[in-house]
Amino acid sequence: MVVVLVMVVEEEAVVEVEKCTEEVNMKGSCLCGGIEFEIIDFSGKIYQCHCTLCRKQGGSSSNTGTIVPKSQLNWLSGEKLIKTWTKDTGFTSSFCICCGSLVPNALRKLEYYWVPVGALDNDATHQGIFQIVANLYIDSSAGWALVSPNGARYETMPEVSELLVLFDHQLHS
Repeated sequence: MVVVLVMVVEEEAVVEVEKCTEEVNMKGSCLCGGIEFEIIDFSGKIYQCHCTLCRKQGGSSSNTGTIVPKSQLNWLSGEKLIKTWTKDTGFTSSFCICCGSLVPNALRKLEYYWVPVGALDNDATHQGIFQIVANLYIDSSAGWALVSPNGARYETMPEVSELLVLFDHQLHS
């Protein structure tokens, strides 16, 4: 693993941040452990969505997710425990029927999964891998929330093809 130190300026203080430049395999699970999955060759690129749906879904100021090709996500256990709810707009939420934790779901009818980053089992060996590449719906962010200065900023949702480019993916269904 190659680690690069990056200098980040935060309100007049300089902070050194480690960023991993190689892809890693990462496991994830729900709260009760009934659902387990693994992302193969995860780049660490993530985004934060500040829309009202994502805020309600996660109960926080934003929802942090990533997008991975279906070929890079393996279900290890518990697929039968997944329940999916889809709003008429296409917004989709998949969760464990036992504990309610968000779990990966198919991104529209594309060959990608949306993965909730909070479900990843992030141990100390993966501290430096995460990189925010976008903030979505910043015009809808909660008045009390702080939006990360990192990554591209979108007032609403960009075209899916534009979002996929940030994750080094191409649009194919």
